[in-house]
Amino acid sequence: MDILDYPYDEYLFDDSLSFWLSHGIDHEHGGLISSLTQSGEVADSDKSVWIQGRFAWLLGELYNHPLCQGNPNRPLWLETAEKTLSFIKKHAFDDTDGRMWFHLTRDGQPIRKRRYSYSESFAAIAFGELALATQKQEYADLAERCFLQFVSHSIDPNGVEPKFTEVRPCKSIGFPMITINTASELRQSIGLESADQWIEDSIRSIQNDFMKPDIECVMETVTADGEISNHFDGRTLNPGHAIEGAWFIMAEGKKRANQNMIDTGLLMLDWMWDRGWDEEHGGLLYFTSVNELPVQEYWHDMKFWWPHNEAVIATLMAFELTRNEKYLKWHQQVHQWSHKHFADPEFGEWYGYLRRDGQISSPLKGNLWKGPFHLPRMQLQCWEILDRMQ
Repeated sequence: MDILDYPYDEYLFDDSLSFWLSHGIDHEHGGLISSLTQSGEVADSDKSVWIQGRFAWLLGELYNHPLCQGNPNRPLWLETAEKTLSFIKKHAFDDTDGRMWFHLTRDGQPIRKRRYSYSESFAAIAFGELALATQKQEYADLAERCFLQFVSHSIDPNGVEPKFTEVRPCKSIGFPMITINTASELRQSIGLESADQWIEDSIRSIQNDFMKPDIECVMETVTADGEISNHFDGRTLNPGHAIEGAWFIMAEGKKRANQNMIDTGLLMLDWMWDRGWDEEHGGLLYFTSVNELPVQEYWHDMKFWWPHNEAVIATLMAFELTRNEKYLKWHQQVHQWSHKHFADPEFGEWYGYLRRDGQISSPLKGNLWKGPFHLPRMQLQCWEILDRMQ
């Protein structure tokens, strides 16, 4: 099948979105229940706050997207998104410090908070999309508040017991890459004035500290001054994470007509495809090592759904930008492998976790980490790219 014939819009509306709207909506308490079995039955009623934000963002993004303006379900998307945001406003913020919880009971009672502030980043883009959809200033104010909470806590996590001592300080690529995406979304939805500066600083951080041209590698974790730490944590790579960051940077380069940014994203994709693609079984390995020493994590050779979603986007975007046949081949590879192994033609959506050979490890369609975000975002992004290419 020619890539221009890949029906990403059908995958989005008839497969992933319909699964979550049919099975995940909590009509009693509001928000989304994401821990679902293969067929959509509730496996656990607890709620992840960042999944609430991701789900509300998705529905707001679809409501606002030019390709979806004629869809008759737009009123349902907006109504469901607003109900999800109501759940977030009522239950997800800790009044003692203003931060957001990570894990709630079904009716919104707090269970735990994480050291990191990614709940805030996803709430920010959700409030931003609904501000654009409804023109409510309250949503715009909450979007900016959550973004500022995300970046300030990531830089200076006050009131949080550190995970590690100061003996070996380190930093992760997660903060700059999620900042790129969050600031980009808020620039588009609420006109965030500081967005360009946050994006530029974050790309510079990735280029200077995490990209290592001498070994053609994007590090997941580096020392405080950007050096490789020759220990398990420092040597461990997450190819899918770097590939996600690659398309964030390529998309920003395309928007600005900035070839340096585009080239940065292409290099990240090239390096980490070579380090992540499993030549024996196909698919992307979850963790690899920067050198020949073994990886510590015992799930290192499993195949997770979301790196494949990000690789599908990145390879198609790279082909659109370069028309290099290499990226077309990679896109077809990861598209076909993913749809063969992750997709569930019987009940819809994708399994989240496979063994290295592609066999299903768990029949869950969702949990506190997997929900309606990476997969439908991939389907929307690829539909948009193919629409432009056509």
